[in-house]
Amino acid sequence: MSSTSILAGSAGGAPRSRWLWRITEYVPQIMLAPSVLFSFVYVFGFTAWTFYISLSNSSLLPTYDFVGFEHYASLWENRRWVVAYTNLFLFGSLYVIGGVAIGLLLAILIDQRVKGESIWRTIYLYPLAVSFVVTGTVWNWLFSPTSGIQAFVRTLGWTDFRFDWITDRNFAIYTVVITGIWQASGFAMALFLAGLRSVDHDLIKAAQIDGAGMRRIYWRIVLPAIRPIFIAVIVILLQYAIKTFDLVVALTVGGPGIATTMPAIVVYDFMFQRGQIAEGAAAAIMILIALFGVLVPYGFWAWWRTRREAARG
Repeated sequence: MSSTSILAGSAGGAPRSRWLWRITEYVPQIMLAPSVLFSFVYVFGFTAWTFYISLSNSSLLPTYDFVGFEHYASLWENRRWVVAYTNLFLFGSLYVIGGVAIGLLLAILIDQRVKGESIWRTIYLYPLAVSFVVTGTVWNWLFSPTSGIQAFVRTLGWTDFRFDWITDRNFAIYTVVITGIWQASGFAMALFLAGLRSVDHDLIKAAQIDGAGMRRIYWRIVLPAIRPIFIAVIVILLQYAIKTFDLVVALTVGGPGIATTMPAIVVYDFMFQRGQIAEGAAAAIMILIALFGVLVPYGFWAWWRTRREAARG
């Protein structure tokens, strides 16, 4: 083969190799593009459609007669919705505080390298493997005055013992809180334990050499080091709290009366029980606003933290 043909082959192969290299570089983006597109349409497209329906005069079937924010005004005049939104803030606050506190306590106890650690981890994580429907059904039986804790204690001789919160309008919401914390504490424990195990042990040993006790070490060194995990756990639990539906339905069905009604239950009732699609869409948008109230600050915090770490190098 002559030198001229070799040079021609090399000249022709170089652009082709660069072209193939560029295609290979963009293969991940090409493969992910369809799923990203469908996700964008599913999330933002249907969110926009739901918002538009909430501004229409839809009833059993969607219509597009624009009525403005009329349904939002009537929604906040509805006592059931006001109670549901109030319950959301009460349940969400206690659920997150209780889940974080108990999860952190369990993580610290397991972090002491106790015997049978794997068994304890399995026990604490077990509630996470149980669905909210099963959890609500079991705890409904435990809270029932006729077959649960109250009935059991009375068989032991304490005939005046009362634990009928699930039938009391003033205390029923706290049965939902207790059940939710039982379900979520194992999840919080797993994340906190992973964070505790990632802390540099040299820092802990140095503090021990300086004479610091374990309580002070955890408060001054360990817990500040896992601050991002606190934020992540709080955000995830708040999302669960805002979207709570099946747990309440299985545990109290929103009762007694409307004492434990949550916003998701109101949306379901409007859309699938009463056929009032526009009111249900308005309620769904209000839930979305509450969710944005959690995700947007978290997004800004994550962006600020990333920029700060980049500035530090």
